[in-house]
Amino acid sequence: PEKCPICGGEKFEESTWLCQECMDTAKNETIKLLEVLKEDFGLSDGDMHVYFSGHRGYHVHVESEVVQSLDAISRKEIVDYICGIGFDAESQSLTRGKAEKSSNWHARIIKGVREFISNASEEDLEKGVGLKKKIAMAFLKSRDRFLKSLEEAAEPWKAVKGVGLETWKKIFAYCSQQEFVKIDTVVTADVHRLVRMANTLHGKTGFKKTELSMAGIDNFDPFKDAVALRKGEVTVLVHSAPKFRIRDETFGPYRNVKVELPTAAAVLLICKGKAEVHEQHV
Repeated sequence: PEKCPICGGEKFEESTWLCQECMDTAKNETIKLLEVLKEDFGLSDGDMHVYFSGHRGYHVHVESEVVQSLDAISRKEIVDYICGIGFDAESQSLTRGKAEKSSNWHARIIKGVREFISNASEEDLEKGVGLKKKIAMAFLKSRDRFLKSLEEAAEPWKAVKGVGLETWKKIFAYCSQQEFVKIDTVVTADVHRLVRMANTLHGKTGFKKTELSMAGIDNFDPFKDAVALRKGEVTVLVHSAPKFRIRDETFGPYRNVKVELPTAAAVLLICKGKAEVHEQHV
């Protein structure tokens, strides 16, 4: 809001927090990135190392000699490809047959379109894609016909009256954005960037930078597997903190209260500026 509904103030203090949904989203983007690097660039699992950063994201280190020799301009080209920058959605075919002969991005997006259509709800179509309620309802009622037309490499916008080409362009554009990978473009292109060492603690959480095996990414839990400080308790004065989890314990919410917490939970709050040390117990 432009003004606080309680005090009428117009200046706001922003506060960020690590939530499970955000962490899961970051992990899914990492999985998408690995897929593109392997399928489109021909890299193998042995060429890459994956780490949880200790904060909000993941780092993928590519150690192929070919990649290490690339300059900033070449890295920027790779960034643009991974993020889908310059991809012209409107010039692409919406059918499977033509897509399979096209770029890997195109085939990946067509697969994403089919998966989206198979699982889309009315809310997905209205709030996500931006369709009007009437069109969204017509789309859902004819879901099977659309899927069949895609499988047969037909023109799906001719399958149902009222759901035309413009609607399909919106769906294709939406699905394209879901398939493109969200990465830190500045860090990826910077050849002089310092990289945090593995197993060191991140100053914004107290979590450690943790290496993951390729097979272990899906089951990795940063709130459990990246916790480094596992002994002792600390009494802290918590100013304000939402409900959160460390390992198998849930804490909070807290507001202006003194509480004894496991060291990892206390350090997280302190790093986030949510609490200050009152007393430490060994």
